[in-house]
Amino acid sequence: MEELTNQLYIKAKELIKEVEDCGGMTKAIETGLPKRRIEECATKKQARIDSGQEIIVGVNKYVTKEEASYEVLKIDNTKVRNEQIDRLNKIKSERDNSRVSTLLKRLEEAAKTGKENLLAVAVECAKARATVGEISSALENIWGRYEAKPEIVSGAYSSTWKQADLEKLDTDRVEKKVKEFAAKNGRNPRILVAKMGQDGHDRGAKVISSGFADLGFDVDVGPLFQTPKEVVREAVDNDVHVIGVSSQAAGHRTLVPALIKELENAGLKGQDRPVIVVGGVIPREDYQELYEAGVDLIFGPGTKVTDAAEGCVDLLMKRAKH
Repeated sequence: MEELTNQLYIKAKELIKEVEDCGGMTKAIETGLPKRRIEECATKKQARIDSGQEIIVGVNKYVTKEEASYEVLKIDNTKVRNEQIDRLNKIKSERDNSRVSTLLKRLEEAAKTGKENLLAVAVECAKARATVGEISSALENIWGRYEAKPEIVSGAYSSTWKQADLEKLDTDRVEKKVKEFAAKNGRNPRILVAKMGQDGHDRGAKVISSGFADLGFDVDVGPLFQTPKEVVREAVDNDVHVIGVSSQAAGHRTLVPALIKELENAGLKGQDRPVIVVGGVIPREDYQELYEAGVDLIFGPGTKVTDAAEGCVDLLMKRAKH
């Protein structure tokens, strides 16, 4: 126990020094250092699980042959959205809109000059029944909105796999198939990893992006909170073979059909459109609905990154033959 505690202490000091060398945590965050370290750690852990170096009972060891069924609460997203719109409209019809407008302008001025306590003014806006969106927009008018620059951790997934004591590595098999696809098609398979709606859980999407890149895919990572139309525009601009939708917040039953509709509106149907892959927390009972909507592949919890990549390249190779 003392040895483990000491190892933790030594490693923590190394990380703290790395942050201090950047000029402090604020500077480190601006450079994206903490985010990269977290994503690198998550990618390596996934590689250890996929390769069997790290055992998780029920996931990669002693897995039950029959998958247990669970009853999942289904929410009507359209109904919830309409109810929220009605609530907002009711609030706006009952409040003093003139006072709200005055306070929002005051909030903008406070953000611009720094002469007032910003939090205090924001609280006054909220008490007057200004919405969170209106308060955020007032601040955005002065400061703009932060735009994250998606980055992919390179080498973490494949290098961790190579540490496994295995005669044959799954990564080698998948890399070979990717190279075969590239040789026949003149370029690597290209995937856009997308996060749509209000789903802000991007750790899984980043692990997939890093793993696929290490296996030879060209990977584009979309920003958080995209609309289906924005995803389609990015997919068309980048001429991707695959659109991979990461769903961790139960939005797939609404957003994925909307994405496929946008693809059709862009003239992309059947074999002409990118392969649609959905991964993440997808209840088994939703699979058929997604397949009927036009989804090609679904990868649920516990799927190896190598299996997902192989499934994608196999389908692309099959498509190319037709």
